[in-house]
Amino acid sequence: MKVLLLNGSPHTKGCTYTALHEMMQIFEKNEVETELIQVGNQAVRGCIACGTCRKKGACVFDDIVNEIAPKFERANGLVVGSPVYYASANATLIAVLDRLFYSTSFSKCMKVGASVVSARRGGLSATFDELNKYFTISGMPVASGQYWNSIHGNTAQEALQDAEGLQSMRTLAANMTFLMKSIALGKEKYGIPQRETPIATNFIR
Repeated sequence: MKVLLLNGSPHTKGCTYTALHEMMQIFEKNEVETELIQVGNQAVRGCIACGTCRKKGACVFDDIVNEIAPKFERANGLVVGSPVYYASANATLIAVLDRLFYSTSFSKCMKVGASVVSARRGGLSATFDELNKYFTISGMPVASGQYWNSIHGNTAQEALQDAEGLQSMRTLAANMTFLMKSIALGKEKYGIPQRETPIATNFIR
């Protein structure tokens, strides 16, 4: 059982890391392997819709996205963490996620997803919604906690004072662990849902 965590903050040990680290302790306590990858400080460009990934099975830009892809394929769950910038996620993280989800052809169905957001004050719920859309478009169950998965603070030291936020992270990790293990048992007994051939309906004809 393994969870991949992406830190979308440019700060390696900031508020977002504080939230993710709180989750990692719960995962490891429950014998779930974790790997934290720092992406928010990388030089990553967005998707250019070239279609090369459909031919070669990897993004045309050979950077951290292609490094993450096989790790994502092997993982049972994905946690995406981001600070809030202008009521949205870090643009670097969004570039990574756009290309990661689009360029990979492996099934993400029944991998468990969770998003975590940090902010000094506002914009948390908008960013939370933004990140969850990557999971719902991919057939990934979204793990829930006890509140929106957010933590407040302008520094890591301030985030450590957000007792409710830290508790939310622990609850989220515990719930995600339970969901991943339950899905693993379900796969053994029932398999995974069979998907129909995708239907693409264009509105302009």
